[in-house]
Amino acid sequence: MRDIVDGLLAWRAAGIRFAVATVVRTWKSAPRQPGAAMAVSEHGEVLGSVSGGCVEGALYAAAEEALESGQALRRTYGVSDDDAFDVGLTCGGTIELLVQPDVAMTSLDAVLAAIRDGSPVSVASVPDRQLVIWPDRVEGSLGEHDLDHRVKLEASGMLAQGTTGVIEQEVFVQTYVSPPRMIVFGAIDFAGAVARIGRFLGYHVTVCDARGVFATAKRFPDAHELVVDWPHRYLASTTVDERTVLCVLTHDPKFDIPLLEVALDTPARYIGAMGSRRTHEDRLVRLRELGVPYEKIARLRAPIGLDLGARTPEETAVAIAAEFIREAWGGTGRSLSELDSPIHGPAGQPVEA
Repeated sequence: MRDIVDGLLAWRAAGIRFAVATVVRTWKSAPRQPGAAMAVSEHGEVLGSVSGGCVEGALYAAAEEALESGQALRRTYGVSDDDAFDVGLTCGGTIELLVQPDVAMTSLDAVLAAIRDGSPVSVASVPDRQLVIWPDRVEGSLGEHDLDHRVKLEASGMLAQGTTGVIEQEVFVQTYVSPPRMIVFGAIDFAGAVARIGRFLGYHVTVCDARGVFATAKRFPDAHELVVDWPHRYLASTTVDERTVLCVLTHDPKFDIPLLEVALDTPARYIGAMGSRRTHEDRLVRLRELGVPYEKIARLRAPIGLDLGARTPEETAVAIAAEFIREAWGGTGRSLSELDSPIHGPAGQPVEA
């Protein structure tokens, strides 16, 4: 939904009606995860995708049906039985979708604005009703007071964790929270490429360096925020949570050591540091001398990134992103062609909810 929110807001501003098809649940090797969305306007325009092309044609017709009736509907698609061009998923998975016309969506303008701005909100849906859960209020109803109360409690917890899924009585809860943070320390050429790929992956990117002459908007057009400060001082003063990615690219002890001492005491999901193996060995000695516990040092990924044979800043950025994606979802980092396990494993939540 976040990918198509600007288009939906533009349609709303122009008075154009639309329907949104959202992935509710998936089984086996489905191409997109719960929350993936596709929208169809009353004029036939399309935004987004839910399967990479497998079922979009059928969903187009379902969206037109929802627009005409003004009522939401569910659709389930599995593998094609006879013809790869029939409606179905050639990958062998199954997806369940909820198709909702705009007239059936509660507080739609406020929800779209929250998604655009990164403000937290959860939307609980059954085919014909919605309950919208904000941190400080609730709007709409699922039709039963007791159900509203139970869903509100559970959805509030999901909102705090930023999770999406199906809960009791087939209620689909879609949660929107602020984008995860990526903080890149060291305004070097590699940092520009890392900031670019971080933004592409949906992170709110901050580049921090103590040297103002290097940390400039011209050098880092993809960063959402530039900070001129000593890295350790900035990190100690900013918000870091379990979704945050920290990329330490300074590879200079006077910056690295105090910064890593702070970083390893945060709940950040990923902490990686650039430098040679010799540089890293020196880091380890210095961190131990400061009394940083072994279990905290073990969180550090250094030298940063996966072994892809990267040479350029852009290739190195891909190697770094590959590592923190692996850390997030529990992947092996090996070629899929070498494995016989499901392409989308349980860590990525593609299995039945």
